[in-house]
Amino acid sequence: MFTRLLNSNLSKAPMDLAVLILRIFSGVFIMTHGVPKVMKIMAGDLGFGDPIGLGSETSLVLVAFAEALCGLLVLIGLATRWATIPLIIAMAVAAFVHHAADPFGGKEKSLLFLLIFVVLLLTGGGKYSLDRKLFE
Repeated sequence: MFTRLLNSNLSKAPMDLAVLILRIFSGVFIMTHGVPKVMKIMAGDLGFGDPIGLGSETSLVLVAFAEALCGLLVLIGLATRWATIPLIIAMAVAAFVHHAADPFGGKEKSLLFLLIFVVLLLTGGGKYSLDRKLFE
């Protein structure tokens, strides 16, 4: 039992399961940030930060798109690698621009999301994804 836990040569099945779990949880978690932003847009409240000079409305729409729509695509595993790109950009801006002056605890969540989405960019949606069903 301990030998198996210490073995670094994982078979493909646990890796496929790990990517599925990572995709589902990160998709759901990032959508909890994106859906309220979409609701805010629908309510006509376009006030938002402007961390990179695009304008507050544009910044809100882009972040809402990344967190809600791209989060959903990651969750279901459709266009996973493409969907991670806006999420990576949004999390990098959040961590390194918006929270640049904050202590580590203030940017930790953005950095964790950034790391997860970079991993998903590298791995893709995995075996249990719509990407695999539709495109392979």
